[in-house]
Amino acid sequence: MLTRRSALASLAAPLAAQTSRKRRNVIFILTDDHRYDAMGFLKGQEWLETPHLDSLARDGAHLKNAFVTTALCSPSRATVLTGVYAHKHGIVDNNTPIPRGTRFFPELLQKAGYKTGFFGKWHMGGVDDNPQPGFDQWVSFKGQGTYVPSANGLNVNGKRVAQKGYITDELTDYALDWTNGLSKDQPFFLYLSHKAVHGDFVPAPRHKGKYASKKFKPPVTMDPAAVRNAPMWTRNQRNSWHGVDYPYHSTLSIEEYYRMYAETLCGVDESVGRVLGLLRERGQLDSTLVIYMGDNGFAFGEHGLIDKRTAYEESMRVPMLARCPELFGGGKTVNEVVANLDIMPTALDIAGVSAPTGLDGASLLPVLEGNSPAWRKELLYEYYWERNFPQTPTIHALRADRYKYIHYHGIWDVDELYDLERDPLEANNLIHSAEHQPLIRQMNKRLFEIMRNTGGMQIPLYPDSGGQQNLRNPEKAGASEFPPEFKKRPARKR
Repeated sequence: MLTRRSALASLAAPLAAQTSRKRRNVIFILTDDHRYDAMGFLKGQEWLETPHLDSLARDGAHLKNAFVTTALCSPSRATVLTGVYAHKHGIVDNNTPIPRGTRFFPELLQKAGYKTGFFGKWHMGGVDDNPQPGFDQWVSFKGQGTYVPSANGLNVNGKRVAQKGYITDELTDYALDWTNGLSKDQPFFLYLSHKAVHGDFVPAPRHKGKYASKKFKPPVTMDPAAVRNAPMWTRNQRNSWHGVDYPYHSTLSIEEYYRMYAETLCGVDESVGRVLGLLRERGQLDSTLVIYMGDNGFAFGEHGLIDKRTAYEESMRVPMLARCPELFGGGKTVNEVVANLDIMPTALDIAGVSAPTGLDGASLLPVLEGNSPAWRKELLYEYYWERNFPQTPTIHALRADRYKYIHYHGIWDVDELYDLERDPLEANNLIHSAEHQPLIRQMNKRLFEIMRNTGGMQIPLYPDSGGQQNLRNPEKAGASEFPPEFKKRPARKR
């Protein structure tokens, strides 16, 4: 059995023999809380516009079944950088510090002669924003950072520097300046890690009010009558911090909230356009692999919930786009189930570096190039209960091509099974269906096989680093998750 220690050690192992693949530049753009359908060409809302993201899909590939293995900022980002599940790398929530001995894959790229740069939200542990091993250039901030200049400022290669403007624009400026300073024959890996579109949603001044007159189409499952056999915890959460009946303990309007989200996303889309524009100027546009991804999704009323954490599609499914015309054509749709696990082996593959042993992900290049070998048929999802956000229980789920099985731990409630082909909205829980009992037993068995085989049979426990203050005092709780413009609204009378 592969333990967490052996998995971490494998990342520090000497490089294996390099592959014969041509080395290419890699740009990985990660956004925060970007749900899978919030792109213009998918019409998540009819009026949403993302022309530059749309161009990535048009000129490259749309990986329509892309997921994260934990729908929470720090665990998801750690999985991107290690290629393993959260129960292996040990960063299971937003407070856990990086375990001693953890190695991130950009160090391997450096050893292979690449220049590496990190620009944006790091967040893992949230203790500081000091430069991390594996990056030649470092621009970051503490925790969630702020959309507009604040006292904390930025950390630029270990020095405190004032934040001058809107964070999405400023991170893009730093990233493009660094890239433009490299010689064209120098291979590079650029990691542009946006704060956007994390709440609180603050659009750039030029985008504020762009969608003010647009009407939000609420999800069908926002109506409790549209959901059959839902777990009690889900129904109860409607009236909680992450529920539509009492969101963030305020009178927040979900419709207004989504419009602000969409306006904030405009800055990200423009950033993508600027990155592509610089590559075009440098003559590297078609030879560079550009990957765009969200670190987790975000619910706007589905199942009566807001936020992420759950194993429902709106939470764990994310946008993923890839572009490199010299390797694969445009307008391509990839149906395979892919994940944040796959970013590390993909980046190493494109760089001509063999991946360490013990990874849970695989290179996406064969899938993108149309030479897909036997690919995964299912994906493990895991989320571990947080004391400071106790509304959501510990979750393990198995997401397959057609069915999803969700298993809860530490709560007296029903599990869930959904037929995603017939019920893509996950409105009809089949857990009590006599016809589906053999499938439920099979998926339960497979779920625990994957956890056993990957060392996931232990629930990670760490000293509490957050109380339950948000149950009673929202002013002191999760400030980054509570929009300031809604704090001033009167709490609902109980």
